[in-house]
Amino acid sequence: MTKVNLIENPYELKDIKGLGPKRLQILNEMNIWSIQDLILHLPTRYEDNSLVDLNDADNESTVTVQGEVYSSPTVAFFGRNKSKLTVHVMINGIAVKVVFFNQPYLKKHIQLHQPVVIKGKWLKHKQEINGTKMMFDLSQVEAAQFTPIYRVKEGLKQKPLKDMIQKTLKDVTIHEWLPSDLRQKYKLETLNDTINALHQAKDKQSLLKARRTFAFTEFFMFELRMQWLNRLEKTSDQAVEVDYNLDDVKRFIDGLPFELTEGQKTSVNEIFRDLKAPIRMHRLLQGDVGSGKTVVAAICMYALKTAGYQSALMVPTEILAEQHAESLVQLFGDKMNVALLTGSVKGKKRRLLLEQLAQGEIDCVIGTHALIQDDVVFHNVGLVITDEQHRFGVEQRQKLREKGALSNVLFMTATPIPRTLAISVFGEMDVSSIKHLPKGRKPIQTYWAKHEAYEQVLSQLNNELKKGRQAYVISPLIESSEHLEDVQNVIALYDDLKIQLPEARIGILHGKMTSDEKDQVMHQFSAHDIDVLVATTVVEVGVNVPNATFMMIYDADRFGLSTLHQLRGRVGRSEHQSYCVLIASPKTETGIERMQIMTQTTDGFELSERDLEMRGPGDFFGVKQSGLPDFLVGNIVEDYRMLEVARDEAAELIQSGVFFTSQFDKLRSFIEDNMLHQRFD
Repeated sequence: MTKVNLIENPYELKDIKGLGPKRLQILNEMNIWSIQDLILHLPTRYEDNSLVDLNDADNESTVTVQGEVYSSPTVAFFGRNKSKLTVHVMINGIAVKVVFFNQPYLKKHIQLHQPVVIKGKWLKHKQEINGTKMMFDLSQVEAAQFTPIYRVKEGLKQKPLKDMIQKTLKDVTIHEWLPSDLRQKYKLETLNDTINALHQAKDKQSLLKARRTFAFTEFFMFELRMQWLNRLEKTSDQAVEVDYNLDDVKRFIDGLPFELTEGQKTSVNEIFRDLKAPIRMHRLLQGDVGSGKTVVAAICMYALKTAGYQSALMVPTEILAEQHAESLVQLFGDKMNVALLTGSVKGKKRRLLLEQLAQGEIDCVIGTHALIQDDVVFHNVGLVITDEQHRFGVEQRQKLREKGALSNVLFMTATPIPRTLAISVFGEMDVSSIKHLPKGRKPIQTYWAKHEAYEQVLSQLNNELKKGRQAYVISPLIESSEHLEDVQNVIALYDDLKIQLPEARIGILHGKMTSDEKDQVMHQFSAHDIDVLVATTVVEVGVNVPNATFMMIYDADRFGLSTLHQLRGRVGRSEHQSYCVLIASPKTETGIERMQIMTQTTDGFELSERDLEMRGPGDFFGVKQSGLPDFLVGNIVEDYRMLEVARDEAAELIQSGVFFTSQFDKLRSFIEDNMLHQRFD
């Protein structure tokens, strides 16, 4: 939505009256560069100032109440510049003691028998409110039931930002992008009223209505683009027709040291059909962790080689690139010339590699973001594969595709996406799924233990170490947090394990480490120079360490199902039995249910469906940087039914041809100018 041209004749940010260079710089640092960015800087939350009846309020809940002062306020000073103001107020027939800390100035405003509105925490057992705010003008309270709270930065407080947005909203005219018949059909507001309501909602109903309209508009614009792109790709997106040698490919498959699963065979056949077609392949290959996606990719790379084309595989980390290269060299033997291009390849070695790549002497290249640097030139690349594509930005993926203008594109992911959601998010992008693990893999045994069983779990972990195996220990936090005092952190776990397991070599890995530091630790773990790796979720999409057979996830209820499943997938990569123990004492029904589901199934596709149904805490896709569309208001999990409706309406508009009539000239022109050739945002 941030790319939609909303405003008629927008003016410059610097033209806002009273906005000086310092504050303008702060806005820029907040990624606000235009008037449009400013009005789309939506509140992150709203303070509900609706009056409640204290008789119905829960203990320790935040309340906004109205009452009458029946005692004169007193102020007691203590410590260094600290104070406590006490006043008694009759609220809903209850005599309530109201306390304000460090707000002594309120005393001169409070009068006996005066009606007041108080916001604070209700301590029911003490008949007391710990006040945060006292209001005396009741008309203002009624006019602002919901107070918007914005993301701000040092140097720019809530009020000036809010005033700036309010003034701008009065000055601009907002385009209406939704067709009027759609607005009437789904009882949606105008975009002008919607954006105004999101910034200054009068009540909960108007806020919900505004949210619904904005989310639908975002989805509809996104789906219009996807549907149009699909139409264009089917009619004009030419690609190289890969005339592979099927007999050679069959001999290569027969020579593999294992038999392909049914899912792998089906996926290979689907991809091969695409490669033979005269239009560019855009296919998503999804499969559970360890399901054999790399083998499918290898077969496709070999097919390209038999047709005289090169292949490129881009992965998110250097160590993952090294492991992919190593496994592909083992698979191909002397049949393919495989090269590794990462940031560590420098000087003469890099120059020679680039020369061989440009001359066609390299059949397939595996690398990190180093593949998209300007000096990397291919001879004739026919297939571009991106592994865990959500770890890369749109621009990175686009630059890699542009290295081969007519190349086919295959995305791989270990995050299974429910079919209904995949269709809506990826449009009609073809999806291949590998749903079963290769033969010989033993299912990971998953257990749920409460915190008091921690030492027993450590004993089991130690038994695996005595067999010469390795283990992961995962924590949700890097350091201790005053907001999450009951949650264990990586550093504390690391210190504890060094005491509990004195003979083990303990390593630590977390997001605050540099890329080089993280790579070094993972190299040490892969080489078995580390026995136990204590880490955050940075290992969620990591390397292949077959000797790791034990995974302990501390405070597991803090993670979503998909993240837990990805973490569990770090083990179970060999013929040895692997274990995953979830340490958790969940306090909610949702948390308990997640732990139970994890112990009941290791099927990532089933888990993704359950995750979608539950819509519980924890982002469905694990991390926000998942690379799937990131909408301002709409949530593709919570609002996926709305997303489906938007998709159907967009498809109807395009397939009927109405979208290509004069009434949609502006919208078509905008989408064409701003959104074409970027499949994912």
